[in-house]
Amino acid sequence: MSRLLFVFLITLFLNIGAGNELSLQTQGTAPTGEWVARKAEDRETGRDSRLAIRMRLFDRQGRVSERRMTLLAMKGGPGRPVPGDRTLIRFSYPNDIKGTSFLVWEQPNADDERFLYLPSLGRVRRIAGSEAQESFVGSDLTFEDIGGREFDDYAYRLIDDPNAAWTGPDGVKHPVYTLESRNRDANARFPRVVSRVRRDNFVIVHAVIYNRRDEPQKTFEVLKLEQVKGYWTSLELRMTDALQRTRTELVLDSVEYDVGLKPDAFSRRELERGGGS
Repeated sequence: MSRLLFVFLITLFLNIGAGNELSLQTQGTAPTGEWVARKAEDRETGRDSRLAIRMRLFDRQGRVSERRMTLLAMKGGPGRPVPGDRTLIRFSYPNDIKGTSFLVWEQPNADDERFLYLPSLGRVRRIAGSEAQESFVGSDLTFEDIGGREFDDYAYRLIDDPNAAWTGPDGVKHPVYTLESRNRDANARFPRVVSRVRRDNFVIVHAVIYNRRDEPQKTFEVLKLEQVKGYWTSLELRMTDALQRTRTELVLDSVEYDVGLKPDAFSRRELERGGGS
């Protein structure tokens, strides 16, 4: 089953990294929403990656708490060491969350598998599909944001806005596609997303996430975007929840691509290992 790791941090992965710029022409035909979504999904992100990330949580009083984590990712597919993408996140700070880990196995012909290890309980908990849009460890991100969305669970269309642009941190404006993604499940907690996708590299740089009342509840923003070893990399990200009046910021302290990770790094045993990566 094809998967779109759609707007957010994680995977950090497909939306953080992008490879060479892709042609905007499809043999003379006008682009469609599904075509743009596929281009965003299929960007080259290297064989694997290792990211050191700071997560800052802001509550409704503006108080901030910081967490630190490591994210490992491996690209899957035909001819690769694993059949589907693999992602492992492990928290290292502060002590009350240290060792908490989250593992995602993409299953190309079945539902993806998500596992959460809580050291305080000393066991692994499987995250059910019904929990996908619940909060990830108290942040403004959901398990689905982290573990990815199934591409075929959404219908896509382009919103006609030929002058739409995204202004980067350097003040330069970049033309974007305005892409609407609708969940085919009418009972989804967040059934609609409207994203801005850069036309030159297909990085999703901004998104508004709507709740069941069709209110714009969450906003995703890329705050810093650069190329690292030839891959476009979102070095700073922010997710804001307007109804809860909270926000989560992510800052990449270090980024490594094509580091030679092995499939064993994404095993259930490694999930429970704890400690540093």
